[in-house]
Amino acid sequence: MSNTNTNTLPLLEADGCGVVPCCPPLTERPMTAEEAETAARMFKALGDPVRLRLFSAVASHEGGEACVCDISDVGVSQPTVSHHLKKLKEAGLLTSERRGTWVYYRVEPSVLAGMGRLLEPSTPEGSR
Repeated sequence: MSNTNTNTLPLLEADGCGVVPCCPPLTERPMTAEEAETAARMFKALGDPVRLRLFSAVASHEGGEACVCDISDVGVSQPTVSHHLKKLKEAGLLTSERRGTWVYYRVEPSVLAGMGRLLEPSTPEGSR
């Protein structure tokens, strides 16, 4: 039996465009309080250099997932790595699965797509 955690950013399916983020592009309209809270959790989690390195290590790892044993060499102790990975999961940026004694992390493609959409400039209606 696997222990899977799928805590992710709230994303919605869009017709023909794939996945859209919880929030509109920043240039489209002012965010609601709820949208700002969700985006702030994500940016806060990525605002730490160690977390950003861990997120990048997972996102760029072959096969789209990484064992914690493969990404722990970021210049901090293993308990600190675990703390940072937990923060990334709480922000909805990573999911994890325990396999035996190791935990494997992955960035869901929808999370990367949602982050990209949040930061892209808005486009005029109908130009997509």
